[in-house]
Amino acid sequence: MTRVIVVTGGATGIGRATAERFRADGDEVVITGRREDVLAKTAADLGARGVVCDATDPAQVERLLDSLPDQVDVLVNNAGGNTDFGRPDGGLDQLKANWLANLEANLISAVLTTTALAPRLTTAVVHLGSIAGARGPGSYGASKAALALWNQDVAAELGPRGITSNVVAPGFTAETEFFQGRLTAKRRETLLAATMTKRDGRVEDVAGTIHFLASPAARHLTGQVLHVNGGALATR
Repeated sequence: MTRVIVVTGGATGIGRATAERFRADGDEVVITGRREDVLAKTAADLGARGVVCDATDPAQVERLLDSLPDQVDVLVNNAGGNTDFGRPDGGLDQLKANWLANLEANLISAVLTTTALAPRLTTAVVHLGSIAGARGPGSYGASKAALALWNQDVAAELGPRGITSNVVAPGFTAETEFFQGRLTAKRRETLLAATMTKRDGRVEDVAGTIHFLASPAARHLTGQVLHVNGGALATR
């Protein structure tokens, strides 16, 4: 049975790998993003459908609804990132702006998209968290921690309809735009040393976990944060 999958921020990195994983099943995949040219290329490469949408903009999320069918099986809230990269330091006004930027990118984007699509959902919501949500500093870590807490509300709200809601929280993952060219060799060595596997995380590792959470095997798994970090953050 062909399912409809929506992946926000689906043009690159983990989002693209996730879209590709669902397309391998023959699912109908809709990817969203802000960069029309990058989105169009990925959509053509994967045989997906691209819709330009900034998930932090309510009007654009409303327009996204107009392009989607009445039933959406899986929503993957992948859009986001650390907006502190490249933003200026300054006084309290700038500090406030920087914090709000990360909250919008990583929390509000998911809130708007999930709320808009909730009436059409049938199976699962998966939010992209981060190891930073458990131990990261600053506004990025706080935004991902807030996402994980809010996920419990989503799971409770959608659970009676048989819809699960979970967070997948990667650690260091190669082949993404997260560091925006600022990852030094020394920093990478530190991140690898913190893992138990002593290897880079790969986008396919995260995409595989997201795919599992949308599968029949995960129908009784909800309200959780699944860490995909090679043991850099161990839980029990």
